[in-house]
Amino acid sequence: MNKTTTYFPSYTIGPDAYTEIPAVCEKYGKTAVLIGGVRALAAAKDKVIAALADSSIELLGIFEYGGEASRENMDALMQKKEVSEADMIFACGGGKAIDCCKVLSQESGRPFFTLPTIASTCASCTSLGIVYHPDGSLREYSFQAKPAEWIFIDTQIIAEAPAEYLWAGIGDTMAKFYECTTSARGDDPFHSVSMGIQISHLCAAPLVKYGVAALEECRNNKAGEAIREIALGIIISTGFVSNLVGIDLNTGLAHACYNGFTVVDSVEHNGHLHGEIVAYCILILLIVDGQKEEYEKIFKFSHDMGLPTRLSHIDACMDDLDKMIPKALAGIDVRKWPYEVKPEMIREAVKFIEEDNDAKGIK
Repeated sequence: MNKTTTYFPSYTIGPDAYTEIPAVCEKYGKTAVLIGGVRALAAAKDKVIAALADSSIELLGIFEYGGEASRENMDALMQKKEVSEADMIFACGGGKAIDCCKVLSQESGRPFFTLPTIASTCASCTSLGIVYHPDGSLREYSFQAKPAEWIFIDTQIIAEAPAEYLWAGIGDTMAKFYECTTSARGDDPFHSVSMGIQISHLCAAPLVKYGVAALEECRNNKAGEAIREIALGIIISTGFVSNLVGIDLNTGLAHACYNGFTVVDSVEHNGHLHGEIVAYCILILLIVDGQKEEYEKIFKFSHDMGLPTRLSHIDACMDDLDKMIPKALAGIDVRKWPYEVKPEMIREAVKFIEEDNDAKGIK
């Protein structure tokens, strides 16, 4: 058996999480840069500056990442003397800002620390970086061994972020449990993968328990216990699963159907968030897989959360399935699934969900 090394980031969470930055980061060097999105930096930079004020770490500069996790933006950042010479990088923002800094840090051999300002993805916790072309189309995946050294999760900043990011993040995160456990059905995995599968259970049940309350807290800018639990589920639990199980257990039928909807113009042009569409696609997964009891539970939760439960909620219709289904089944998402997913399975599941909404009086 070959030697393997697995790295996990540590994390600090709370409304005063940034006060721990000096104690954690001083051993990694004396200089740092803070890089992130426009809104993220506006929310976080003053707290970071205050945290470093009496420390031995000099903040060389604060820079916007460029709006896309592209090679071009990484190269532009590296052209800045402060960025190229900093001992460490603080990556601040949402998924794309953090991935841009992550890949830049990993490829230049420097430690990096993540400061997520929204709870919408697990990018802060994973070693995988997703790189895009400047037009936003996917370019490549950057597979690296090490994730961030530490994650600083300021729950007050997350509570003050737009609630729709938390809302959509909940939908996306729940898919991790259903896709991971279904993809692994019948397997006899070794320790690391088995641990990831077990952790995936924390990507669904706590979100159903705390989701409605967390959304209400976010709408009221309150960093309460529900926000804390949901942030841990979205950022930490999902990130640990991603780092442990590998690509084939990280995805599944819900994301396959999401990818299918990306070729439906009416869905793409109306600004629906990734996690919003994935939440609807979880319902498809559950019906295709015959999990009727779980379907009823998640349908009710999605309805209570205002997440989509029918095609019209994502600006789609039954005719769109002619484009959606071939795209959904063309990728790698269900190449490892306990059975072959056939087009008619998806079509019949969507038809069932539409009729169920009608029966429940949901427009």
